Amino acid sequence: MSIYLHNSDTAVLLHQSSFRHYLEAHATEKMEEMFRLVPFARDFHEGDWIDEEYYKRHIIEAIIRIKLNNEVDAYCLYKIDQNDRYVFGELAKYLAEEYSHDTLFLSDLSRFGIKQEEVSKTSPFFSTQLLMGYLYLSINKSGVLADIIWNWFVEWYSNRYNQGITKKAGENFGIDKVEGGLAHLRIDKNEEHGSLMFSLIEKTVKGQDDRDRIKEYLTNFVKLIGMYFQELYEATIGTSAKPQNIDKQDY
Repeated sequence: MSIYLHNSDTAVLLHQSSFRHYLEAHATEKMEEMFRLVPFARDFHEGDWIDEEYYKRHIIEAIIRIKLNNEVDAYCLYKIDQNDRYVFGELAKYLAEEYSHDTLFLSDLSRFGIKQEEVSKTSPFFSTQLLMGYLYLSINKSGVLADIIWNWFVEWYSNRYNQGITKKAGENFGIDKVEGGLAHLRIDKNEEHGSLMFSLIEKTVKGQDDRDRIKEYLTNFVKLIGMYFQELYEATIGTSAKPQNIDKQDY
């Protein structure tokens, strides 16, 4: 399969592997920009630093986001054209496989002494609320593509960063406190969710407007992730030792 994208007003022919590289390169570039702005974000993602309160709140937000994301996926299924059976079927399969993953992280939190009731009472960060609102708005305006790009990004992010984060947490807090996280990584690898989402991107891209939106979606998703890690930092560690050139307006 070949896909055309515009780069500096020049049409570039990209084959399947190159298109995947294009997505990954853009996501990586935006994550690098985020790392330069948000305190401790790079060290955390590269497995060089961790803090217990920071990590616990991160896992709580992951659980909240999983549940909210499941609702977005279900809404997306409702909005899919009934004739697009392949996309509907594969997204429904993905939702079914992801649906109970929050329980894996809940089991880890329980070993930190955090019960499900505490997680349920925790409000999502404003950045998470913005992310979910952006997904709903994009689905209503432009269809399924935004949700599929987001799910692809989540799988790419997990494959690229979560192994190191989880390893660091296990080393510092005990392997028993990351058993659920490790199980989640194994499930995603075995079920090849990243490849599934990439195949859905290929099926969903219909024209130049869709191709133009891919870059916009990825850019905005990482901006919202940057807002999240800024909020996470401020809610747990505080504002001390903040690097220079941090401007909250950037996120």
